[in-house]
Formats: sequence, structure tokens, C-alpha cells
Amino acid sequence: MEMTQQTVLKLFAGPGNPRNSEGAFLALDDQRLMYVYTRYCGTSWHDAEAADLAVRYSNDGGFTWSNRNDILITHGVHANVMSVSLLRLPSNRILLLYLAKDCLREEAQGKVGIPEGDFCCIPQLRYSDDDGKSWSPEQPVIVIPGYYVVNNDRLVRLRNGRLLLPVAHHRYRQQQNTREFGIQGVVDFYYSDDDGATWSQAPGSLFPAPDNRNGLQEPGVVELVDGRLMAFCRTDRGCQYKAFSADGGENWSKAVPAPEFPSPLSPLSMKRDPFSNRLVAVWNDIDPRWKIRNEEPEHNWGRLPLVIAFSGDDGSSWTNHTILGADPRRGYCYSALFFPAADRILVGYNCGGHGKSCLQDHCIKSLTIKKKVER
Repeated sequence: MEMTQQTVLKLFAGPGNPRNSEGAFLALDDQRLMYVYTRYCGTSWHDAEAADLAVRYSNDGGFTWSNRNDILITHGVHANVMSVSLLRLPSNRILLLYLAKDCLREEAQGKVGIPEGDFCCIPQLRYSDDDGKSWSPEQPVIVIPGYYVVNNDRLVRLRNGRLLLPVAHHRYRQQQNTREFGIQGVVDFYYSDDDGATWSQAPGSLFPAPDNRNGLQEPGVVELVDGRLMAFCRTDRGCQYKAFSADGGENWSKAVPAPEFPSPLSPLSMKRDPFSNRLVAVWNDIDPRWKIRNEEPEHNWGRLPLVIAFSGDDGSSWTNHTILGADPRRGYCYSALFFPAADRILVGYNCGGHGKSCLQDHCIKSLTIKKKVER
């Protein structure tokens, strides 16, 4: 397969903006594209520090982007808002989903470097009926306090109209009189059959093996042609794990290794190309055939190279693996996928390095496919 790659937007960290991170795409009614991403606005780039949701626009299908840092949603009363998903409903209403973090200890509010165990992380939902010009007040998807992780670009709408949200629930551990962040993730699924007005937790969850220290983290879901759902999760076992549901996400098979996706402890993104009906996946493929040296493991955490691959048989096999990023001094993660035309793919992802964390810088790359992908 022949594919040309062009970096069309660079969002690099700087003073007063220590990190630009996870985003999601949406097509607007006026033919523009919008890209909403997390823009940190304090002094620290760590996950729970001050951040807003910012937006850039494209008038030409994603080849060029606006250069203003327009703030779409401020963190306001929250310590932080991040990890956005965007979805347009058949009614033309736009759903905007993101995580909001709040400090649980009053005496620690507003301080930098607070342990994650002192935060509550809740998915919040807003909607727009005027094509993104204004947004409703936020409403929580989950009302029980806890630490629930939803990656960017993860909210999906199934063919039957159900909204499905995969969530990694990190349960707190009590250590004497302190609260410790539970690293091991358990995957829960929340669904809405009324376009997001109400949400229910599915009875089925994905549980990690006892020796899987980090558990199942940062899950995603894709709907297969036969109507089943495939969930995928990052792990510390050298590859992604996967599971399947035959009833709209209410019950799930046991999570098992997906050796077709060798990876470090980093997420995978997968979507269906609406033009070709292929599945498209982006992840840190650590297969040794790439022969990538890592010059800054303390900053990139082994998250390289970044690779895209295609499946014409609903995930049974993957072909045309192509490197998107392989700078040995950078790391790559938290990608978002969008398909503006039959021969193009937009990929937004973190690309920090050269002395900075891989989370701090962000970019959008435009891919143009010159030759039909092998099926």
C-alpha cells in the first residue's frame, strides 16, 4: 500500500501551556472540521493538573487548521477536564463527553502534585443543538464517586442506536487512614438507549488476572459486521487484551491476549472506515521487526513506534502495517481517528519527547492512501 503522510498541526508545550493532549474530531454542518483537545494551563503537565478543553477548526478537510487557542470548556470548578469524545446523533445534536477530576480533600484543593488517590474522576456529558456554538450544562454519566477512566475518542453509537461507553474503574484502596489509588483496572460498560439522557451500568465487566499488576486499562469498543462487539484494553502483559459481547455490551467473554497487537502499557485505538468498511487500528507496535532504538525511555515509557494497520476481515487478520512515528527520542500515544474522504485518514496523537514527557506535545497527521489496501 502506498500512503503519504503530512503533519498538518503541531501543538507543542510552552510557558503557561505545559501539555497539549488527547483529542477528538467532528464534522460540522458548515463543512468545517473541529478538533477538540486537552490544553493544560498551569505549571504542571501531570494528569490531574489544571487543564481546559480547547478547539481548532479546519476549512479544507483537515489540511490546515486555525492557529488560535480557543477554549471550548474551562475546567471551572473542577481541578481538570480532559479526554474528550465527540459524537453526532441522528437528530443532529452533538454529544461532548470528557473526564472531570475533583480533589477529595478540601485542604489540598488548588495545590500541585496531589496523589491520584485524592481525586475523583467522573465522565461528564454536554450537548449542543447549534452545531457546537453553545453547550448545555454538564451532567455526570456515573453518579457514584470514584476514579473512572475513559480515553479520548471512545464514545460509540451502535447500529441499534445504543450509546456505549467503556470505562476502566480504578477502585481506591484504604491504607490505614489514607486513600491509595488502585492501579489495577476493572472494565465496566455504561450504556444509554435514549441518546444520553440516562445511563445504566451493564451487568458484565472485564476482570484482570490476579498477577496482572495494572489490570485492564483504557478500554475501547468497536462494532463488528456480525453485530458482536469487540473490546480492547491496554495491559502490562506485552500486548493488548480483547473480549467480545453478543448482546449489545451487556455481557462479555473473558478478556484474553490479543497477540496481533504487541504493545507496552499504552492504549490502542480502533475504528471502522465508513468508506471502505475496513477496521483501522493505531497502537505502539513493539514487534522487533521494526528495529527501533529507544533513546529516552524515561520520557517515552517505551511508547514507540506508532503504527497503523488495516483489517478487511473484521479483525481476523491485519495488513499494511505502516509506521506513523518512530523518532527514538519521542513517544506516541492517545490517538484519535477521523475519515474525511475515501482516500484520507486524520490521526491526532501525543508525540512529546526530546527531554519532555511523551504526553506534553500533540500533533495531527493527514494520511492519503494512494493504493487500495489489501483485503
